[in-house]
Amino acid sequence: MTGSAAKPAYAFIGLGHLGTNLAQCLLRDGFTVHAHDRDPARVEQLVKLGAIAAASPAEAARAAGNAITCLPSPAVSEAVLTGPGGLIKGLPEGGTWIEMSTNGRDEIIRLAAVVAEHGIRVIECPVTGGVHLAAAGKITALVGADKADLETHRPAIEAMCARVFHMGPIGSAAVIKVITNMLAFIHLAATSEALMLAKKGGLDLAQTYHAIAASSGTSFVHETEGQLILNGSYDIAFTMDLALKDLGFALAMGREWDSPLKLAELVNTIFERGKAAYGGEAWSPMIAKLLEDETGVDLRAPGFPAKL
Repeated sequence: MTGSAAKPAYAFIGLGHLGTNLAQCLLRDGFTVHAHDRDPARVEQLVKLGAIAAASPAEAARAAGNAITCLPSPAVSEAVLTGPGGLIKGLPEGGTWIEMSTNGRDEIIRLAAVVAEHGIRVIECPVTGGVHLAAAGKITALVGADKADLETHRPAIEAMCARVFHMGPIGSAAVIKVITNMLAFIHLAATSEALMLAKKGGLDLAQTYHAIAASSGTSFVHETEGQLILNGSYDIAFTMDLALKDLGFALAMGREWDSPLKLAELVNTIFERGKAAYGGEAWSPMIAKLLEDETGVDLRAPGFPAKL
């Protein structure tokens, strides 16, 4: 089955917190989606919204002619691409693989070369902004690809993403995505310390939050994840393990290019402590809880949501 020229069909592989929201955006915009995930319940949820279930990545890709993946690691992306029932076995020559997972630069360049041997086009398209923006179709796409390939699939990318930045060839989007995530984790550590300092100084935390948000010291992370710290849910739908994966990419790039990353090294240590204390599946804003546990002082304030 294929879509019309205006609305091509896509296989969508990887229906986690982020992938489910991105796939739902495609469905809302009238694209045909052939869905596969290792969790059948996630596929069934999307089928209720109009998707077509597929038994394997290859089956989904064969039916759609193009594929989108949103997966937790380069190893999983490679397995979905080249393993038994993988995308390479289903995507036709001339089809396109849109990789929306966060990869290291070397990994995506290597995987793109493997796919190119089969005559398959590649668009590197990690996203940034958080799951809550993905749910509203307002997340940002960072694209590494041939410009003509981007333009061919721009309608689908814009159905999922409010802003699209073409960063250059394959590999360039991985670099900027790792940089943006590195900054986000640094900001998360900073806003945690700022809120604790305000609490220790006797300030009202709700008023502190709003004052920082209106100041030169604000950040996207303060304005979003700061609310989840003050609520106590910490639920940004992004884990300590994922944060450490992305920080690892950044630190590896720093070593390779001889670019000092002193703050990133320090924040990586903080996240390692967070994982040791709460587990790799704990939400990343729980690094603020490290401060709470260390001081015996919580960072709660009324009027903040449990989810964004």
